[in-house]
Amino acid sequence: MSWPKRILALLFVLGIAGLVALSLKPKQEKPTPVQLTEARRASITRRVSAAGKLQPAKQVKISSNLSGDLLELAVEEGDKVEKGQFLARIDARRYSAQVRQQEATRAGAEAELKLQEVELVRLQAERDRVAKLVETESASAAELERADSEILAQRARIAAVQQRVAQANAVLTEASHLLSMSTLYAPIDGVVTSKLKEVGERLRGSDFSEDVLLVISTLSSMEVNVEVGEHEVVYLREGNKAEIEIDAFPDRKWPATVVEIANNATIKNPGTEAEVTSFPVRMTLETPVPGALPGMSAEASIATETHDDALVVPIQAVAARTARELKKEKSGEGAVVEGQVGQIAGAKPAPRNRMQKVVFVVENGIAKARPVETGLASETEIEILDGLKEGETIVEGPYKAVARELSDGKPIKDEKKDKPAEGKRS
Repeated sequence: MSWPKRILALLFVLGIAGLVALSLKPKQEKPTPVQLTEARRASITRRVSAAGKLQPAKQVKISSNLSGDLLELAVEEGDKVEKGQFLARIDARRYSAQVRQQEATRAGAEAELKLQEVELVRLQAERDRVAKLVETESASAAELERADSEILAQRARIAAVQQRVAQANAVLTEASHLLSMSTLYAPIDGVVTSKLKEVGERLRGSDFSEDVLLVISTLSSMEVNVEVGEHEVVYLREGNKAEIEIDAFPDRKWPATVVEIANNATIKNPGTEAEVTSFPVRMTLETPVPGALPGMSAEASIATETHDDALVVPIQAVAARTARELKKEKSGEGAVVEGQVGQIAGAKPAPRNRMQKVVFVVENGIAKARPVETGLASETEIEILDGLKEGETIVEGPYKAVARELSDGKPIKDEKKDKPAEGKRS
């Protein structure tokens, strides 16, 4: 073979060998574009959110203890009323007749009482005359004793008549009270929020059930009743401060205070997969809400606990990974290996299928999965108790990358700078 052919053959072999070597060379992984942030110190507050309805702080149902036709109704829905203001009147002719009857009974008893008192005066005078006769021996001692006995008997008769007078007064008081209940007055200052009867309808008075005529509410002082889930109600305490956002007034939040947490649960769809357990919580608005009406929808955000100077990161920066996902064949500086998972604060190694909270710390353009222990969580941030230092650069987004795509040792780049992220070395 001539030398030119040998040279061509050698070049051909070298080319083939180069192509093979190039194909066997591992491809460099493309950096994942992410958003970065730094762990910082700040105040964080745990908040519990719940939806509910506005209710008046005080609501009174106006009904009658008497049965009768409604003759007059002086207010309409939406009218403001003051305590003691006339509201309505029912037919009271029967009760007026009872009052007049009892007045006559009392007058008869009082007249009889006066008659008996006059008789007592006469008997006392007669006794004094007999006593003088006994002194002159013109009457016997037995006559004097008889006179004394008659006086005692007359006093007993007067006492009996006095009891009848007292009884007549009591019955008259009851009849007068029943007559007074035929006219209804406002028991509180407020607004008429419901009118359930019209003039001419009959009211059924009863001590066991109420036939409601009107409902008066104090709209100047409102409450919010919400349902809080069983996993969140354990954080609530009476006196917790809250912010209320009313759907009808979305541009403002109203301060409120938790005043009552129910001990009895409300269970919806019991015994099914859709079973939900919640607890009613009542809050009082601290300032009046102009234009607010009972039944309006509201959203409450209740502050349960605050930690000052806490180490916080964006809540979306914390992901969950299993031990199997975090396992690496070789552990390098800052790398997470299976034995390290769950060893925060002396904890035992986590099982393979147990989820571990992690953040991705940036070191020389590489994302390093770091197990962390979390504390309070607000709507946007979460407290880091262990596993991270202030000022360390971490990956905060996008959500898809943090939640699923990133793994320990994966190269990344800052979306803002469009270049590999360096970060701070811990």
